[in-house]
Amino acid sequence: MNKAKRYNNKKLALNLTGTFLGWGFLFVIVYMGWSYTFELWAYSVSSSTYVSLLIFTVIIGIIEWVIFFPLSFYNGYILEHKYELSNQTLKKYFWENIKGLMVGVVIGVPILVTFYFFLETFKENWWIPVGIFMFVLTIILGRLAPVLIFPLFYKFEPIEDEELALLIKKRCKSVGMKVEGIYQFDMSKNTKKANAAFTGIGKSKRVILGDTLIDNFITEEIDAILAHELGHFKLNHLWKMMMFGTLLTFLGLWIVSVIYSKWIIFFGFSDITQFAALPLLGLIMGIYGFVTGPIQNSVSRHHEREADQFSRELLGNSKQMIAALEKLAEQNLADRDPHPVVEFLFHSHPSIKHRIERLEIFTE
Repeated sequence: MNKAKRYNNKKLALNLTGTFLGWGFLFVIVYMGWSYTFELWAYSVSSSTYVSLLIFTVIIGIIEWVIFFPLSFYNGYILEHKYELSNQTLKKYFWENIKGLMVGVVIGVPILVTFYFFLETFKENWWIPVGIFMFVLTIILGRLAPVLIFPLFYKFEPIEDEELALLIKKRCKSVGMKVEGIYQFDMSKNTKKANAAFTGIGKSKRVILGDTLIDNFITEEIDAILAHELGHFKLNHLWKMMMFGTLLTFLGLWIVSVIYSKWIIFFGFSDITQFAALPLLGLIMGIYGFVTGPIQNSVSRHHEREADQFSRELLGNSKQMIAALEKLAEQNLADRDPHPVVEFLFHSHPSIKHRIERLEIFTE
């Protein structure tokens, strides 16, 4: 077994372990009556419903963090260093996680409060306003993330390579895409992996290139990667996935609401708004997301194949994209040929092997 396959198999095993243990944690604290104890603790501190809700959430969050920290640390730090993919020091690792936690709190608290307000106000029909709220939130975050959130984690600067910048502008103009700017960011402060993307919605739309990509790929290879990303724009993949995701979200929230209403009766809770029952809601949502993940991945893989085809047509050949994929696979330690079941269930992109095989058909 080669190095890339060993790395990816371990990542998959760790991620699945974390997922299943997370479900088990939520089930156990409900089944053992601990969530009810946490609810009493929260109300003993404050009689305010929403303050108590936040305290209840913090209690569970701290316990969960303590339990799962070893798994998370091994997955995010030790394994990445073992396979020589990380540039982080221990200090940087913890600082990046602290920043992530702070951003999560700033975004998560309003979401939690809003969600619980809908749960209290609309009762069994809570899933309708929650679905609408999640759709609107997706649009807002898509608009603001490149401007307000991403710069908290990386330093963005106008791209230094003027020749590459002119090429990117030319490509964007050729497909009718207006971008706010073309930026490079210090991806190398955390990892040796390479990446590039178009981010943002509306006026915040921009091209971002990791310095690891700029330093290790020639202009023609970067051009092919960007042509692929332009395919996503030209073919409206972002909006198609957003609409498809919204449909799955509304369907899922309805299914979750039905199951949740039945489970609280089975576990002896008095109402769907009872704090102690909320971990059940999180458990059901998690399972639904896991089950429907392969459906979304299948759609995503279809879009990736379309974007590869678009890149070939825009550039007039497949050679540049094939070379870029080969280099990305090597630098990111990607599993070029995962098991078909693993690819179907967990991969949002077709395997490197399959992508190259399709592109080689059109190689001139």
